[in-house]
Amino acid sequence: MSGRLMLLDGASMWFRAFHGVPDSIVGPDGRPVNALRGFTDMVAQLITRQAPTRLVVCLDFDWRPQFRVDAIPTYKTHRLAPDGAATNTEEVPDLLGPQVAMIHEVLEAAGIATAGAVGFEADDVLGTLATQEKTDDVVVVSGDRDLLQLASDEPNSVRVLYIGRGLAKAELFGPAEVAAKYGVPVENAGDAYADLATLRGDSSDGLPGVAGIGEKTASTLMLRFGTIANLRAAIDDPDSDIARGVRAKLAAATDYLDAATMVVRVARDAEIVASGPDLLPREPADPAKLDELAVRYGAESSVGRLVAAMRNR
Repeated sequence: MSGRLMLLDGASMWFRAFHGVPDSIVGPDGRPVNALRGFTDMVAQLITRQAPTRLVVCLDFDWRPQFRVDAIPTYKTHRLAPDGAATNTEEVPDLLGPQVAMIHEVLEAAGIATAGAVGFEADDVLGTLATQEKTDDVVVVSGDRDLLQLASDEPNSVRVLYIGRGLAKAELFGPAEVAAKYGVPVENAGDAYADLATLRGDSSDGLPGVAGIGEKTASTLMLRFGTIANLRAAIDDPDSDIARGVRAKLAAATDYLDAATMVVRVARDAEIVASGPDLLPREPADPAKLDELAVRYGAESSVGRLVAAMRNR
């Protein structure tokens, strides 16, 4: 019987924890710990529900990789800090930044692995680890719809637990669910979703999409042609029966389509740097340190739930 590898989109989760738990939740020294406690509780719930044998929290070593900016200069520009253009610094709430370090401390003491890749964002780490896994089933947890492109049945099961509306309303996507919800072919649902997203665009990432092509039209095109490559071949064929207006819109977007594919598609071959083995322990790696951190940050209940989940899975 295979095990289960659970891959967590770290920043996606602690941003959601920060905004989902009041910042009036503070530790003994008065510092906010809402993101720490919310994130820790989320991890505990996920371990309880999914019972993974292995677990990795995936990190943004570069939240806005240069190769994507070179391709689409507007990529994530709206998320730059006010003075961050020169340093490529993401705007992060003042009360969240210090808590990220706390989260890393708790993960290390608990013995939960983290992983990143120089020059890549967490999406690429998730994509690489999910693609490289050939033995265990994989569950990718993220609030980013871009990760739906990873849903697959071959060579093993990769499912995406989408938490964009919170963990209580999480949706589990395999190829069939992606196809049903977004109107793409089930046989290549993950790749087709990435192509649909390329056509549609994504304002949250600064991707304009093809002007005049919304999600409904993009879905119709994907169901008919399967891939952007097939669609573009049809556009270049004067005998194809694509509607004149759609043909004109796609022809005008040639440069965008050339560039956007590498931006939307996650990397599958990033060079991963991991903090340690991904085997999820049943006991904390450093119980004394974890207890000390729990007391210092006023997170005894959350840390206790995490430890209980690790032991009881």
